[in-house]
Amino acid sequence: MTLDEQRRHILSGAMYNDLTEELVQARRRAVELTDDYNRAFGRPQAEREALLDRLLQRVGTGADFQPTFRCEFGYNISVGDRFFANFDCVMLDGGPITIGDDVLFGPRVSVYTSNHAADPDERAAGACYARPVTIGDKVWLGGGVTLNPGVTIGTGSIVGSGSVVTRDIPAGTIAVGNPARVLRAITEADRTGFRP
Repeated sequence: MTLDEQRRHILSGAMYNDLTEELVQARRRAVELTDDYNRAFGRPQAEREALLDRLLQRVGTGADFQPTFRCEFGYNISVGDRFFANFDCVMLDGGPITIGDDVLFGPRVSVYTSNHAADPDERAAGACYARPVTIGDKVWLGGGVTLNPGVTIGTGSIVGSGSVVTRDIPAGTIAVGNPARVLRAITEADRTGFRP
C-alpha cells in the first residue's frame, strides 16, 4: 500500500499497521521538518510559516509554535489564523487534528489522535487506530493539557492546566480535572472591560 493509500485507510478509522516502512519514513520526514522549524526560532515569521507550510496540511496566518514542537506526521494537522502554542507542544496526528482561529496552547500541551490496540499481541504487531480531534475558535488550553483521541473542544472554551480530556467539552465552558469535567459556563461576568 502506498503512503496515500495508508493515510486514507487510517483516516477511515480502521485499524492500521503502525510499523510499515512508509509510515516510518513519514515520521522521519516530520522529525526533520520540525527540527528545521524549531531551529528557525527568532527568524522572520514568514520564513517560519513557510517551513510549517511544508509540514502541516493547513497553516493559518500568524500561526506560531514555540520550540520545541513535535508531531507524528504533520500532514493531518490544520491550524487556523493567529494560532499560538507555547513550548513543548506534541501532536500525534494519525487522525486529523483541526484547530480553529485565535487558539492558545499553554506549555506542554499534547494532542493525541492515535491509540494502540488493547490486545497485547496485536499491539506488539503494530496495530493502531486513530480518531479526529477538533478544537474550535478562541479556545485556550492551559499548560500540560492532554487531549485524547476523538474529542472536540467547543468554541470559546478553556481547559485548565494539567487536565486530561477524554470526552467532548461544550462551547463556552471552563473544564478542569482528570478526567476533565465542565466546571462552569463562561458568562458576561467574566468580561473585564479590556480593550487593546
